[in-house]
Amino acid sequence: MGWTIILMILGAAAVAFWNASRSAAEQATALGRDACRRAGVQLLDHSVHADRLRLRRRADGRMGLEYSFRFYWSDDGVQRYVGHMVLLGDELVSFSGPVASD
Repeated sequence: MGWTIILMILGAAAVAFWNASRSAAEQATALGRDACRRAGVQLLDHSVHADRLRLRRRADGRMGLEYSFRFYWSDDGVQRYVGHMVLLGDELVSFSGPVASD
């Protein structure tokens, strides 16, 4: 009986981690796509790629997962530039990449 509870807790933790990771990846893709659209450049490969994952303290003092992503963009279809973004939970804490030209 005790092992069943432990397995259920581990399973629930794995599902929660997977769900949070997918949510962060989807949010990063949307942020990268939106930044490229606003800057009038092309998002290459149509996605962002997870770069790093670590535990980090949030502004409220609690621990959270920090996801680092990279993406590639081009302003002329030939040159390839790399952009980076960092999400702490669902909050964008760092972004480097294309900027709007207006």
